[in-house]
Amino acid sequence: MAALSPVRGTKDLIFDDARRMRRVADTGRAVAALYGYDEIATPVFEFTNVFARTLGDTSDIVTKEMYTFEDKGGDSLTLRPEGTAGIARAFISNGLTQDLPLRVFYQGPMFRYERPQKGRMRQFHQIGVEVLGIAQPQADIEVIALGAQILAELGLGDRVQLEINTLGDTASRAAYRDTLVAYLSGHKDGLSEDSLARLDRNPMRILDSKDEGDKAVVAGAPVMSDSMNDESRAFFDTVLEGLTALDIPFVLNPKLVRGLDYYGHTAFEFTTTDLGAQGTVMAGGRYDGLIKQMGGPPTPGVGWAAGIERLSMMAGEGTPLPRPVAVIPVGADNQALGLRLAHDLRRAGIAADLAHSGNLGKRMKRANKVGARAAVIIGDDERARGVATLRDMDSGEQSDVPLDGLVETLKAAP
Repeated sequence: MAALSPVRGTKDLIFDDARRMRRVADTGRAVAALYGYDEIATPVFEFTNVFARTLGDTSDIVTKEMYTFEDKGGDSLTLRPEGTAGIARAFISNGLTQDLPLRVFYQGPMFRYERPQKGRMRQFHQIGVEVLGIAQPQADIEVIALGAQILAELGLGDRVQLEINTLGDTASRAAYRDTLVAYLSGHKDGLSEDSLARLDRNPMRILDSKDEGDKAVVAGAPVMSDSMNDESRAFFDTVLEGLTALDIPFVLNPKLVRGLDYYGHTAFEFTTTDLGAQGTVMAGGRYDGLIKQMGGPPTPGVGWAAGIERLSMMAGEGTPLPRPVAVIPVGADNQALGLRLAHDLRRAGIAADLAHSGNLGKRMKRANKVGARAAVIIGDDERARGVATLRDMDSGEQSDVPLDGLVETLKAAP
């Protein structure tokens, strides 16, 4: 009966899970709006080159994890494994250069074929932000501060740590690359097959390898700061000074990299020890070369993405459902009136639960089960007098309320 089970690495988001996920997305959206970020949504699949060209043909995502398929028209398409490349494509194809600087927030599902584990699925969900068109380090400070505020509002501020590094400008990275390759070339015997493949084409990726042998080699590797020029140092110093001014604590991590050529300057991650080995909950950096690499005009960019599943696991409580008003018509002759009252309450923005069967006792039990804050009871006597019996489900107090004033009375109630 495999066809009736979810595909490995996917999960049905039912009730509490869905509400926890919604809380993370809603919190991210609300905080981003405070910073002036508008929302953008790109298709869940793109032409494969959108990702293969931007993520690099030596990256794990491209070589091992992308869901790629040929459609009926013969085009190679890929389910999006991350959000930035699609947003960069949308920036170019929609001619948004006149709208710079551009601040955007996004959320939605991503897809990667990898071994499912705690907080990591093959279909997963992310929130993220991107700033396009601002070359100054103040944009880096802004996106980090935005992320820190989202984490704080989810109650996670004390459970995460900001790790940060600089990749320097193009000249600094070129100098570091030469130094790093020289070192790693002398330790080929200790490198994994994947890292050997990256040595010539993308050596900085080796710094981020999870292979234990690679980690041992990398432990003695030269660090980026040894190759930094004055301009790169000044840029990074400004970022760190800004974070300090905003009381955002950080830890320098010289091994933290974004190994693609279009990344530069700031790289950062918010990490936790609460989720085992998968400790990164939010990660980002500056990517000034991405849009040019994709065929657009030179456009600086910086942003981050965060896993909704991981954040929801840590945050716990989801967005609560509003406590409804239980509408309880008693007797067949009062069903239509109960239906109308429930409709009027919902149109007024008041959650209403309408039981369609059972005697008064059973319906009151249902009112308790759904956590109703009040019950509106309509029997023959109430209908004849043009009132409803309104019972406070917390205190047990009840009173008669005119039917034509019921909505206003409930709107005024806490």
